[in-house]
Amino acid sequence: MKTRSMKDRIDELAKRREEVAAGGGEKRREKQHAQGKLTARERVDALVDPGSFSETGMFATHRTTLFGMAEATMPADGVVTGAGTVLGRLVHLASQDFTVAGGSAGEQHNNKVVDTMKASLKTGSPFVFINDSGGARVQEGIDSLSGYGKVFYANVELSGVVPQISIIAGPCAGGAVYSPALTDFIIQTRASRMFITGPGVIKEVTGEEVTDEALGGPNAHMANSGVTHFVAEDDEQALLIAKKLLSFLPSNNSEEPPELETDGNVERNERLNEIVPAEGKKGYDVREVISNIVDNGDFLEVQAGYAQNIVIGFARVLGRTIGVIANQPNVISGVLDINASDKAARFVRFCNAFNIPLVTFVDVPGFLPGVSQEYGGIIRHGAKMLFAYSAATVPKITIVLRKAYGGAYLAMCSKDLGADKVIAWPTAEIAVMGAEGAAGVVFRREIAAAEDQAAKRAELIETYREAFSNPYVAAGRRLVDTIVEPAETRRVLAQALEELHSKRDQRPAKKHGLIPL
Repeated sequence: MKTRSMKDRIDELAKRREEVAAGGGEKRREKQHAQGKLTARERVDALVDPGSFSETGMFATHRTTLFGMAEATMPADGVVTGAGTVLGRLVHLASQDFTVAGGSAGEQHNNKVVDTMKASLKTGSPFVFINDSGGARVQEGIDSLSGYGKVFYANVELSGVVPQISIIAGPCAGGAVYSPALTDFIIQTRASRMFITGPGVIKEVTGEEVTDEALGGPNAHMANSGVTHFVAEDDEQALLIAKKLLSFLPSNNSEEPPELETDGNVERNERLNEIVPAEGKKGYDVREVISNIVDNGDFLEVQAGYAQNIVIGFARVLGRTIGVIANQPNVISGVLDINASDKAARFVRFCNAFNIPLVTFVDVPGFLPGVSQEYGGIIRHGAKMLFAYSAATVPKITIVLRKAYGGAYLAMCSKDLGADKVIAWPTAEIAVMGAEGAAGVVFRREIAAAEDQAAKRAELIETYREAFSNPYVAAGRRLVDTIVEPAETRRVLAQALEELHSKRDQRPAKKHGLIPL
């Protein structure tokens, strides 16, 4: 038998690589493109820096022989895995290949994903998972199911150690949805769907009729379930969002977020003196306040379409990443409800895990009253915010713009919940409750005894407002550190962030606290 030459072996390697890179073949790639979707490898190329991707597990194959699988060829076992750089920093990633058996996840498929996640953990680099799969590979039975379990376990191991981003770029159903749910951020494209059980099963079990899009499309998961953090028009935009998100984040929990060079501009911004109405009942868009304070007006809002009465997202001040939480007076007056509490608490915990300072903008009249809120558990959901802020050890800066009433003010990171610096605008009203409600309690007898009760009530409301609905009483008790002209906020915030940059906060030794659920 003739020994093959080195050239023969190199040629074979090139041929095998070409076959694997072709995925499910030209027809299936064309079908993917016809649906407005990139292929698995095109997505990888669009995400990582040119020439930086190093693939692992390229020649992985399944070992199933039942149900006609003995002859089935599945290049890379339906998932591309490896590492590359994004904006010059190492990232590990997995990209499911829908052209290969619908991206179905079998034993080797899941093992490749888990190995990539473990590499992410070892190297302290973010993990990005691009999901486009019909679900478990049924022909592999329990091996496929076990593989999902391994992925979930790895998600939890990575949690709080390295950032995890899921991109939902196609179908994601059944048990497969739980891996994205265990990651930090989900970016969902318009062409994708996510659900535990599809419309057919729901109709059969409950009789309800619903379309794929209404059940699991990006609008449903942004506006209703809150599962999705960003909605992208297509794959290209989803990958750009992932890049921008990564630019704000450290590679792991032992590092500081990336710091960009700036011109050091902290000049006055007169526009800030005009945005917030002095009249407490008038609304405004708090995002305009944020954009007039942060670098270049650049604010990456997270879950923009969910619980819109609170705003969360990432920005920078003098090149340093901050996590922003803000009441939104334009939506139900910025009150805190169940969904807003969950949204804010989770974001606070993420920022704390990854050394991102928290800047909280307060204009809150209270928690949303109502039977549905009480039955829904507003007590335990609101307590999540108290827990998250109290447990956070990163720098915490609170800026009171206007209303700061009762327990909702405490939940928005008051001094008593560990705020390192509380800054108030002259429009701030820090009190147990609003003047209208407080007057009815404090001066109930005086109002009842008056001949003109309406006039007396108006007079006493103003008396209470002058006494308590301002920042000076709180400042006198040292619950507010400084009162500033709005135009000076960027300068004062930048100084506070610089002062707190080396903050160290020691807490009692414990395995972990027990957040209300």
